[in-house]
Amino acid sequence: MTALRIGLTGGIGSGKSTVGAMLASLDAVVIDTDLIARRLTMPGGAAIDAIRAAFGVGFVDSSGALDRPRMRQAAFDDPATRTRLEAILHPLIGVEVEREAALAAAAPVLVFDVPLLVESGRWRSRVDAVWVVDCDEVVQIARVAARAGWSEEAARAVIAQQAARATRRAAADAVIHNQGISLAELAAEVHFLWRSALPTGT
Repeated sequence: MTALRIGLTGGIGSGKSTVGAMLASLDAVVIDTDLIARRLTMPGGAAIDAIRAAFGVGFVDSSGALDRPRMRQAAFDDPATRTRLEAILHPLIGVEVEREAALAAAAPVLVFDVPLLVESGRWRSRVDAVWVVDCDEVVQIARVAARAGWSEEAARAVIAQQAARATRRAAADAVIHNQGISLAELAAEVHFLWRSALPTGT
């Protein structure tokens, strides 16, 4: 039986990672492209040499990992920097995604957690359904600004680079509303959607 392939996405601060963890607890195999990107940019990661060559040693911290705050700021200041970084990371992420998907081929449901799923334009044809985690922009900003090392300005800058909320919702087969509700209520929403999507007989 071919696995059901779900693309999970949402703007920064929407709660997408929380929903991904809930789906994993329901026995979905979750392939997290953000987590893959972090592994690639850790000390000894497959992307580090290319990043050092493209941007200089100043973008690799003392541990040998990508200096994420510095790269984030550089990408905000110059969109071309972000494009160059993506040119390094995206092919490597793609290879790792396919490797993990092949290892989990026997699973009934694969969830691909992709922050820029709508923006990429490539994922719609690779999944059976797109689920969008959604909330107001003001909620996104408040959640992100509460994270260590982030400010409201930085949160707004990231949101400005992502697809508009209306664009994400228009691309969705299902919208998971994550605002003004408890974690238990969110879990109930996710569970209902999961049961509705689960292949018959699983």
